[in-house]
Amino acid sequence: MTKNRELSRANFEKLLIWLDSDRELAARKYESIRLRLIKIFTLRGCHVADELADKTIDRVAEKMDSVAKNYEGDPALYFYGAGKLVFLEFLKTPKPETLPHFIIQENNEKENFSQSYECLEKCLQELSEEQRKLIIEYYQDKKQAKIDHRKILAEKLGTSGEKLRVRVHRLRNILQKCVQRCMRINNV
Repeated sequence: MTKNRELSRANFEKLLIWLDSDRELAARKYESIRLRLIKIFTLRGCHVADELADKTIDRVAEKMDSVAKNYEGDPALYFYGAGKLVFLEFLKTPKPETLPHFIIQENNEKENFSQSYECLEKCLQELSEEQRKLIIEYYQDKKQAKIDHRKILAEKLGTSGEKLRVRVHRLRNILQKCVQRCMRINNV
């Protein structure tokens, strides 16, 4: 076991004590906060809500020394505030599961696959913020949720589904060319 892991455990213990001096009550509060975070992230359309909830709790636990001394009020509210920041980071950071996989050259070599994602992330940064948000949002969700989301996206943009598809297709072509160019430059 690494020292880092032990520190996490120590911080987790501090977190439980901060929630309540009664260990059983602290555990119930912890679980309630975690479930509420998952619900909040899910309602915001996040498909990895449980991961973001855990990330939020980890962030709070890492800062436990400072938080326990300085924060006054309901600890749950602190978690929800931290969760809001974690969610904003999630929205800004393209995740492999939300990115258009067909842009990336499928490759069995893990290093090349990783390099492809690095190139895709660089290429996404070359797009305008509006274009980047559009393509990431367009490819989120799966199955029926994806279909429903695309309808909502088209309505939000005041366009038809067909015009939205054309717009995204053009962006996808730009990204594909950019990724291919990046891969050539990196000799992958």
